[in-house]
Amino acid sequence: MRRLAQATTATLTDLRRDFSVSAAVAGLIAVIVSYGGPAAIIFQAAAKAGLTSGQLTSWIWAISIGSGLAGLALSLRYRAPVIIAWSTPGAALLAAGWASYSYPEAIGAFVLAAVAITVFGATGLFSSLMERIPRAVVAAMLAGILFRFGVEVFTSLSGAPLLVAPMLACYLAAKRLSPRYAILATLCAGLAASAALGLLHLDGLDAALARPEFTAPDFSLGALIGLGVPLFLVTMTGQNATGLGVLRTAGYTTPGGPLVAATGALSTLLAPFGSHGINLAAITAAICTGPEAHADPDRRYVAGVVCGLAYLAVGLFGATLVGLFAALPGALVAAISGLALFGALMAGLTQAMDDEARREAALVTFLVTVSGVTLWGVGSAFWGLVGGVLANAALTARRG
Repeated sequence: MRRLAQATTATLTDLRRDFSVSAAVAGLIAVIVSYGGPAAIIFQAAAKAGLTSGQLTSWIWAISIGSGLAGLALSLRYRAPVIIAWSTPGAALLAAGWASYSYPEAIGAFVLAAVAITVFGATGLFSSLMERIPRAVVAAMLAGILFRFGVEVFTSLSGAPLLVAPMLACYLAAKRLSPRYAILATLCAGLAASAALGLLHLDGLDAALARPEFTAPDFSLGALIGLGVPLFLVTMTGQNATGLGVLRTAGYTTPGGPLVAATGALSTLLAPFGSHGINLAAITAAICTGPEAHADPDRRYVAGVVCGLAYLAVGLFGATLVGLFAALPGALVAAISGLALFGALMAGLTQAMDDEARREAALVTFLVTVSGVTLWGVGSAFWGLVGGVLANAALTARRG
């Protein structure tokens, strides 16, 4: 494989020489897609956790600033389109199980997960750990976490058919004609339908700078196990591993360890401000690593730089983003969240059932995770993982 990621850090002169409109547009589209779909899951999680407007604003500020700083610095350092985002499966995990823990306890879990990611990325322990947990079991846990969001697309259809039906029609048409922009097109269709139905209330929007709020972490055992461990696993397996795979598929040999360690370290610093974790992006990374960004792979890093700068700009006005999403109909948020997760859900289900020898163990993991069962204050995602590992050991152990 030809090495596309160069060793020398790009300078301002390099950036001016390599700049192209196509790469800049790719970076901007990546940010629009990130906020258009996955960000909606954050608002669902915040609502279920009962966060204040200030805490939600701080959360958005933290993940946006973190994604922007990391993406900008790493893209320049390695001259590769390193796209950073927040953990979408992690946000879905929070939406499913955050209500069981207080906000400071969740912050403690965020810190634990971030420190673990930093250590595992810097030392190479991640690869060793993942070899011990069957891939099918981890994929099934991820699918179980995301399942409810897919279902809510259709439950929202029954409650607001005139809004959700056009979104579904647009999604299917866009997936056929231009899959890369399906979520963006669906969001635009939802906004247009909401406006036509008089469901948008934008009068109270105010372009105010975000004010981050520091919260001291509370390291409770229940939250550490019920949120911290699953958050670590879904971020490493559902985001970092996939994101690195996108880079590899595009021909970039950028070292994965430093990328993961850098995002983990920055996540640790930003966790007290609400960040549940930043990581390598997968879906939006594909927008910036392909030939559509630029024909020359060595000039696509510009997309990562523009993406990082756009994240920083959005982060500074996190309060405005909170107000914008608060003005959106609940059915629109539910529908766009579920549709944005279709790809991740399909990938999880496919990987879970791909290994015939471990299908039953994966099924146990999926069902336990979907059940929502809580034992000793620990959520179903962790118990699904435990159940799957035990079932796999029982079903695949050699007979004496």
